[in-house]
Amino acid sequence: MLRLSKLADYATVLLVHLGRHEGLATAAALAVETGVPEPTVAKLLKGLASSGLVLSHRGARGGYRLSSELETVTVATVIAAVDGPIAITACCDGRECEHSSLCGLSGQWDVVNDAILKTLNSITLADMGRHAERLPRRSPASAPVAPAGAETSSVTDAVS
Repeated sequence: MLRLSKLADYATVLLVHLGRHEGLATAAALAVETGVPEPTVAKLLKGLASSGLVLSHRGARGGYRLSSELETVTVATVIAAVDGPIAITACCDGRECEHSSLCGLSGQWDVVNDAILKTLNSITLADMGRHAERLPRRSPASAPVAPAGAETSSVTDAVS
């Protein structure tokens, strides 16, 4: 089964939510909005900043914002930023594995991998967030704050 990593899924959710903010958003605010634990949000935002997908602003009024519009960032870019190069087998993109002399399929998975990459590169974060268009854009002052002891929505709820 092909499955997206949980961190790549969370990163996509965070970036779509971040794209709805008019200003900066904090890791704490994004955690409340998405239901992703704050330590995970902070870890992902740090990595996404290192990869150039988000910009980090320090200080009392600091936070994060997207470095590009949602329409220009592809799902493939997010997955690669979080998980590294997209390759469904060890022998994709001309690489060899220890079984290449016996299996006879070396390089044949490239066709499948290329089709997956083409699809992931054709889907933007804006496409992923289309269902959220009915939700209001958030300004930094209107970021939700969960009352003490309140439960937050799950990531599944945030993306469905």
